[in-house]
Amino acid sequence: MTTEERIEALRQELREHNYNYYVLDNPTISDFEFDMKLKALQDLESKHPEFYDPTSPSLRVGGMVTKSFETVVHDHPMYSLDNSYSKEDLEDWEKRIQRILGNSEVEFTCELKYDGASISLTYENGRLVRAVTRGDGTQGDDVTTNVKTIKSVPLRLKGSYPPKFDIRGEIVLPLEGFAEMNKERIANGEDPYMNPRNTASGSLKLQDSALVAERPLDCLLYGVVGTNTGISSQWQMLEKAREWGFKVPTAAKLCASTQEVMQFVDYWDVHRHDLPYETDGVVVKVNSLQQQDELGYTSKSPRWAMAYKFKAEQASTVLNEITYQVGRTGAITPVANLQPVLLAGTTVKRASLHNADQIAKFDIREGDTVFVEKGGEIIPKIVGVDFTKRPADSKPTVYITHCPECHTELVRTPGDAKHYCVNYYGCPPQITGRIQHYISRKAMDIEGMGSETVELLFKEGLITNYADLYGLTKEQVMPLERMAEKSAENLVNGIAASVQIPFERVLFALGIRFVGETVAKKLAKAYRNIDALMAATVEELTTVNEIGERIAESVVEFFQNENNRIIIERLKDYGIQFSLSESQLQNQTDKLKGLTIVVSGVFETIGRTELKKLIEDNGGKVGSSISSKTSYLVAGDKMGPSKRAKAENLDIPIVSEQEFLAMI
Repeated sequence: MTTEERIEALRQELREHNYNYYVLDNPTISDFEFDMKLKALQDLESKHPEFYDPTSPSLRVGGMVTKSFETVVHDHPMYSLDNSYSKEDLEDWEKRIQRILGNSEVEFTCELKYDGASISLTYENGRLVRAVTRGDGTQGDDVTTNVKTIKSVPLRLKGSYPPKFDIRGEIVLPLEGFAEMNKERIANGEDPYMNPRNTASGSLKLQDSALVAERPLDCLLYGVVGTNTGISSQWQMLEKAREWGFKVPTAAKLCASTQEVMQFVDYWDVHRHDLPYETDGVVVKVNSLQQQDELGYTSKSPRWAMAYKFKAEQASTVLNEITYQVGRTGAITPVANLQPVLLAGTTVKRASLHNADQIAKFDIREGDTVFVEKGGEIIPKIVGVDFTKRPADSKPTVYITHCPECHTELVRTPGDAKHYCVNYYGCPPQITGRIQHYISRKAMDIEGMGSETVELLFKEGLITNYADLYGLTKEQVMPLERMAEKSAENLVNGIAASVQIPFERVLFALGIRFVGETVAKKLAKAYRNIDALMAATVEELTTVNEIGERIAESVVEFFQNENNRIIIERLKDYGIQFSLSESQLQNQTDKLKGLTIVVSGVFETIGRTELKKLIEDNGGKVGSSISSKTSYLVAGDKMGPSKRAKAENLDIPIVSEQEFLAMI
């Protein structure tokens, strides 16, 4: 046997033992024997670097140091899930699904929702090539070196698999391993870690992969994403992933109704405490991938999945004081400042009170003992008052009438839950909040600049709006606190570089109320440049897909404001991108303008996503369900008969894939 063959034989043997131990939980050799074989492999590899293999089991011990983690755009976005807390929520979700699918038969896959750090693994030709954190769902950090140290993540796949795909899952820290880590920290005189989830997430961003390798991290997988995977259902996806060598939890069930789903939920709400990992709910998915495709996505979440959250953890503590925060839109948010209390593994000191109605509903007062809950939300909330402990001298809360920052009288419009400070251009938190939003990662992504720098620049009178950023010089910035020459240079260069940010992100950065990332993309695509958008009426804007009256009115109001128009003209002078690029404008027409088109079934020539893109690129609106407003139904194979019948009853033209392509 040649040296190369010996190395490869050892690698293959170690891969198999690793799989048996960490995925199947069925070791066939002792830890000592495994360690001896691993040492033999490391010795051979160090003497023969010409046989280097990035998927070798020897890399699992770590040792590489990552100074900074590269930002990577996900090929397929990592959406968040809508939450439900009752059987009624699930039943309402099922009704919405049936409306879109036309009362087709639907199966559901139920899986436990593990509480960890979301990860996307990319495999090419059966080898792990990249591991990326969820980040903001659009882009995350490349943590491949650290993830390679996690023993349950296969570096090479088994059996027959697609040439390229992404698989999504959770990096978790088993409760037993977490307890051992804390035992060691306490013995060393260090503070214990607060909870497994945050510790798992923090582990992925450690610079030294050898430290990551020492932590007992695990990786549980649940979703394959890609084209031509040969998979037709979520259940089949779970089975295939297991065959390829992934650790896929067996606590899953195929259900024919939401009644069966609730039986699964009720069982695991009790038995979840027997699991080796933290779990906070059940994820319910439409089983058929073809139906998933047909249901599609909202701006934030898939319509075909729902997270049923177990009852949230609750604690009681004293509310010391109610303070008020001013947001960048002028919205006032009351905040409960609490006696610190441990809740769901973290120390809670503050909780949102939402608005005046919420305070009145629960009759919340300073000095009260309140019940605090941490469920699906990141920020804890107050869900009740322990009236038996209310102080004798307690006084009802009187909501503030004037802005706590600039003392302008607050306004509350009918139907709106929040109070607003209308001093849009004179209220400091609104001014700095808009600039902080403008420079943020999802917006203009200005490097070398953070929230504190914005506050300093405003305080020193150097900026009063985001257009002022582009006039800053290194000499102006250097005298600021904690600002050396190099950091001042980086800041000015970061601002200059932001003129390359594309139009849709500029539109989001402007901070128009109700215009998030997705809405900004749709408006940029529909109007193509800022001047056309500024001239649009409310009626014209509401013809754009997913743009309702509230958003349309907000957009028109923003551009009618003279101050905003002056700022935009200044930004134009600085070279900000206020129109789609040439490449984005390619293949865009108005051929389908004013038409609403519903897509249903399986297509031969192009995928459903590409077909929907063609509709939007040609000025049309993609409808989610058939109604009297539908202009055409593009029908593919396996379209539900009830959908066809509804279209025929409403005299909606039904066209084939080829007929649609001929139209454009």
